[in-house]
Amino acid sequence: MKLISVIVPCYNEEEVFETSYKRLTEVLTSLYRYDYELIFVNDGSKDKTIELLKNAVLNDPKVKAINFSRNFGHQIAITAGLDNCKGDAAIVIDADLQDPPKAIIEMVEKWEQGFDVVYGKRRERAGESTFKLVTAKWFYRFINRLSDVDIPLDTGDFRLMDRKALDQFLSMRELYRFVRGMVAWVGFNQTFVEYDRDVRFAGTTKYPLKKMLNLASDAILSFSNVPLKIASFLGFITSAFAFIGILYALYMRLFTHNYEPGWTMLMLAVLMIGGIILIVLGIIGGYIGRIYGEIKKRPLYIINDKLGFDK
Repeated sequence: MKLISVIVPCYNEEEVFETSYKRLTEVLTSLYRYDYELIFVNDGSKDKTIELLKNAVLNDPKVKAINFSRNFGHQIAITAGLDNCKGDAAIVIDADLQDPPKAIIEMVEKWEQGFDVVYGKRRERAGESTFKLVTAKWFYRFINRLSDVDIPLDTGDFRLMDRKALDQFLSMRELYRFVRGMVAWVGFNQTFVEYDRDVRFAGTTKYPLKKMLNLASDAILSFSNVPLKIASFLGFITSAFAFIGILYALYMRLFTHNYEPGWTMLMLAVLMIGGIILIVLGIIGGYIGRIYGEIKKRPLYIINDKLGFDK
């Protein structure tokens, strides 16, 4: 009997944990042709999530838990769960129930048809602000324009991966992770299932604007060198304007008597060139910072303890 592993990253999910666990168990039990393991990754929660996890592990042999030493982030929590799963296929789903567990059934059906990766594609996104809907829509289209990898539009991390694709994903140990982009990069035979995203069942979002911007930055700098090309382009444009300005100043000085010393042109030139230099340095610094983070070779995460894996 094949094994399906379900990975659920958790950060302060005490309000939704019991309902999430119940719904996932109901769906996975209905897949009677498969055995399953349910792996919760506690990403440094400050509430009672760890106590709820311990209780679930004690009462259900299918449940396993990984407890981090601190908060390492959502993308790292997903990676830890995938590192420790044994399934012939692995499914990633958040605990907040915005992605419906019942969609797992359709994902498994697609896997049975021979697809190696099945990702969830959102038709509707209930309960989200207009700002988030618009920025999410344009972000995916923007990153696809920049990247050489075709990252599926309107998707999250909710997806199924066959062991073949999963092993290739796990071979990539980069620190700054954009999981949905990395899964797209490995290739293989990929498809999707569509669903309507629900309102968060309880609690608050774990992706405020700051984290969304950090994720967007990781996505762009990890999958595209276009910002570096833009920096070079700005440098050439600035040099061209500066050269034209020099020719104009020489002409006015040597061939006319209509020049007057002044500060306007000088200040505009200094401010423009200075601003572009700072932009270029910021872009280059973003890439250098990632190189610095990678060469330190620190572990992606530190596990405080693992529960239920010895069953």
